[in-house]
Amino acid sequence: MLRTPHSSPHLQVMSVLGLLAALLLPLGMTLAPRATAAPAADPVRVMPLGDSITGSPGCWRAVLWNRLVSSGYEDIDFVGTLPPQGCGQTHDGDNEGHGGELVTNVADQNLLPGRLASTRPDIVVMHFGTNDVWSSISPDRILAAYTKLVAQMRASNPDMRILVAQLIPMNPSSCAACAQRVVDFNARIPGWARSTGTDRSPVTVVDQWTGFSTATDTYDGVHPNASGDDKIAARWFPPLAAALDAGVPQDPGGPGDPGGDPAACTARFRAVSSWQGGYQGEVTVTNTSASSVPGWTATVVPANGARLTQLWNGALTTAADGTATVTNAAWNGTLAAGASATFGFVASSPATSGTPAATVTCVGKAPAG
Repeated sequence: MLRTPHSSPHLQVMSVLGLLAALLLPLGMTLAPRATAAPAADPVRVMPLGDSITGSPGCWRAVLWNRLVSSGYEDIDFVGTLPPQGCGQTHDGDNEGHGGELVTNVADQNLLPGRLASTRPDIVVMHFGTNDVWSSISPDRILAAYTKLVAQMRASNPDMRILVAQLIPMNPSSCAACAQRVVDFNARIPGWARSTGTDRSPVTVVDQWTGFSTATDTYDGVHPNASGDDKIAARWFPPLAAALDAGVPQDPGGPGDPGGDPAACTARFRAVSSWQGGYQGEVTVTNTSASSVPGWTATVVPANGARLTQLWNGALTTAADGTATVTNAAWNGTLAAGASATFGFVASSPATSGTPAATVTCVGKAPAG
């Protein structure tokens, strides 16, 4: 490179840059200001919380994780202080399922706050209390433990979304009374949830009991086998997907923060007519929140082996265990406060199934905030 006696240092630098650019251009490269990538949004942190049904090995978590990913939920992170335990499929295996734990002991010994501090979940998915029921601890005491854990979750994150299971059935050979104890305890959970949930930190009850068989879905009357894992994951998926769709508030605790929580919603089933081998049913979805919602999702769990085969006024997705997820149609999704929408369906059922019945729940889509 030629340089004149009077060239300044600034011109020298510019000449070097010009030569470098000339050398790079034939290679298809150009000099440009360095761009700074926008920071990626933090994933939503989901804590599976419970005992050995959740964590030893708790393979329903693997099934649920992969269903979420295959459905497009990529920015999620299952969290917990315990590591994965196999399950034969790729998944995020972190969890808080401690084998043998009683929820009453976790509450009495204040074990949860440290675990929350280590993992900082946004959503808790809780199936907890089987060992307490087996130990003949009263429903009142178990629910008091639930209440304490919820308070600790909200102390960790005021916007915590909490999914609480009605426990899967239990019928171990060493506990003849356990089966009925689970039924009695599960009957108390919806009322507890109604009194415990808030608009900012809702508590959603997930029916894991209906349609679950200790004979075919467990290997010992208590712990799920592969069939049971599939059923548990199928029940968790709709309410967890709804919580993920609601998003994580950007300014937790800020004044006037709308929270983004799923809107309150109720669902009611009615059998319209029945015949040998099937029936027609309908479900009425009602927005029980104080504001309009732009959409809703209902879950229908038909009893006695029935399956939905046709549906109108909504879009149907059916899981392997027969659990049906129904989302609103384009024209009936927006519901004003107190307004309702109805969808209908035809179900096939065994000839000996008896009176048509179904467990139905729903969540309203959070309004845009």
